Amino acid sequence: MDFQAYIRKIRTFLSYKVFTTLIYCILGLLLFTILYHNVKPETYDIELFSVADKTIRSPKTVEDEIKTAEARENAAEQVDKVYVFKKEIAQNRVSLISSIFDFVKDTNNESNKVVEENSSEIKKEEAAAISLETRLKQLKTRLTENVSEDITNTISDPIFITLLQADIAELQRSRDIVIRNVESIMNEKIREDGTEAAKKAVADHIKASALPDEMKLAATELGKYAIVPNDLYDPLLTEERKKQAKDDVEPVKILQGQIIVQEGHLIDRETYRQLEMLGLLKSNPTRKPIIGLGIFVLMTIGSIYIYFSSLTTSEEKKQNYLLLSSLIFICSVIIMKIIGLMENDNLNKIAYIFPAAMAPMLIKTMINERLALIMTIILAACGSIVFHDGISDTIDIEVAVYILFSGMAGVLFVSARNERSHILQAGLLVSCVNLLLISFLLLIGGGQFTITEYVYFGLFSVVSGILSSVLTIGLLPFFEAGFGILSTMRLIELSNPNHPLLKKLLTETPGTYHHSVMVANLAESACEAIGANGLLARVGCYYHDVGKTKRPPFFIENQINIENPHDRLPAETSKDIIIAHAVDGAKELRKHKLPKEIVDIAEQHHGTSLLKYFYFKAKKLNEDTPESDYRYPGPRPQTREAAVISLADSVEAAVRSMANPTPGEIRSLVHHIAQDKILDGQFNECDLTLKEIELVKERFCETLNGIFHSRIEYPDLKQQKVIGNGTTN
Repeated sequence: MDFQAYIRKIRTFLSYKVFTTLIYCILGLLLFTILYHNVKPETYDIELFSVADKTIRSPKTVEDEIKTAEARENAAEQVDKVYVFKKEIAQNRVSLISSIFDFVKDTNNESNKVVEENSSEIKKEEAAAISLETRLKQLKTRLTENVSEDITNTISDPIFITLLQADIAELQRSRDIVIRNVESIMNEKIREDGTEAAKKAVADHIKASALPDEMKLAATELGKYAIVPNDLYDPLLTEERKKQAKDDVEPVKILQGQIIVQEGHLIDRETYRQLEMLGLLKSNPTRKPIIGLGIFVLMTIGSIYIYFSSLTTSEEKKQNYLLLSSLIFICSVIIMKIIGLMENDNLNKIAYIFPAAMAPMLIKTMINERLALIMTIILAACGSIVFHDGISDTIDIEVAVYILFSGMAGVLFVSARNERSHILQAGLLVSCVNLLLISFLLLIGGGQFTITEYVYFGLFSVVSGILSSVLTIGLLPFFEAGFGILSTMRLIELSNPNHPLLKKLLTETPGTYHHSVMVANLAESACEAIGANGLLARVGCYYHDVGKTKRPPFFIENQINIENPHDRLPAETSKDIIIAHAVDGAKELRKHKLPKEIVDIAEQHHGTSLLKYFYFKAKKLNEDTPESDYRYPGPRPQTREAAVISLADSVEAAVRSMANPTPGEIRSLVHHIAQDKILDGQFNECDLTLKEIELVKERFCETLNGIFHSRIEYPDLKQQKVIGNGTTN
């Protein structure tokens, strides 16, 4: 049982959705498995305070959050407390002292006025005592009511009494001295811890003045009271400075490739912590790369799924294309993986030998260009993972660019004809592109390489292009045979006259062979006019009447100098023989394993048409003859190519039966045959539009007019001889 038979057998058990879902799952699982080793970080079985048996480097750049936090806390601790010098405090304290003296003066003035008014009723000594006590009380009341500070409890009563007993001049002089010294001291920065020193300085300055002792004491107390800190600690600003200091600290990082521990060195707590943080311990491996690979695989499968979901073709063909492209993709990734393992064995830059253009060329040849480009992008991404250097980088951008452009070159250079020589030529052109890519990557990187290395890299790039074309040519027949893919190259091979069936057709049925070639000319031209596959139509025409080789004499084009056997046969027997050629041809084609498209054309080129000649012949003998008995079994044409061949087959046979047809007669006949097939419903099951039918008819007329053009009538040779002898003029 061949591969296609296995696939068909699976399809009988699974629905389209289940089968395609299974393919996607298997493809994703294979891709994940192949790439897993390239993303899985290497882990070590290490114990704390053991000796390292090898040098361990960091496989990635990570931030050491603990060290970063420590560095930031240290930076914050280095920030001094922020103090703010408030000049307005000095003015406030001066104003406070000035207000005290003003209240003392006002209290004395009011008390003196009351005493003068009542001096006749009380003695002078008693009045003074009452006045002093009253004034003290009034002063303290005023200070309490008008000053927010608790002055009366801070400054003792004797101080207030001394001020109340002083005369106006002495009070004014004390006031000036206190204010001047307070203002002088408070204009300097005074912090909390320097307050006592500032108070002592004020006291020393006031004590050095010429005031009386009692006033010196009072002035000193007021001066010391006026001194307060004016360079104040600002917690908010300090916190901002600390925060800024933390933000200014660069994160402490363990760089990719950095040595964590040297071989033979002790693994202390700090080293062990770094290994644990990097996920290099078997007891605590990191899962992040595996999750990242899973996301990549999902994106890859999703891209392929979206493409095939939007593909407008039959479900069976979609499945074939999906399975084929998946196999090509996995084969490419496996080759990539093998080369990647060789690179690990100190073969530097051997990634450039990877046949990056192989998969795109195969997919373009057998499927289409769009899928080939999508696959090129996916392979470039896979290559960046497979060929990356685990110490210096996560993915290799150079390799990704190399595979991407090399694959695109393969897609661009594979011509529409896809012959082996053209594929090999495309491989040579890809090699040239690879050389340019290598030069670009090596020169732009500024790497220092020897001449020998440059030669090796160039050799790798040339081998990559040639290997791509060789693998494409070698794998193409296997994929085509296994999946029944009808590529352009396969069609060209089938059109070779040395094919056994065509040789048989030519030797046993030369008339049918000639008819097939003529129909091929008509069909190819018409298919190209409507955008159908002209080459498929031509090759299909070559094989569409292979069934006639079973009974050649029963078909008129092979009846050369013999009697028509149908004249001696009943209509029913003739009908069976004629109809059988479509079925016999399909069987013969399947026997020789020709592509399904060619077999379908052989089966469908007559559709369910009526054998009118034999039907009416039978009807003469029996009026009740059913029409269905004289129709081909079908099916009707399912594709545009089959429909065009059906029409071309009828047109060619009809025109050939005409004697010296004129362009008008040809046009009329073509129109009549086309209308007859339309009315008979022969084109109801294909997507051939009326507009396209008109284009087909027009192209038929042009081709037939070229074949059956009028020729010059040459005179009879005997007449020519007579004229040459001068017998006649």
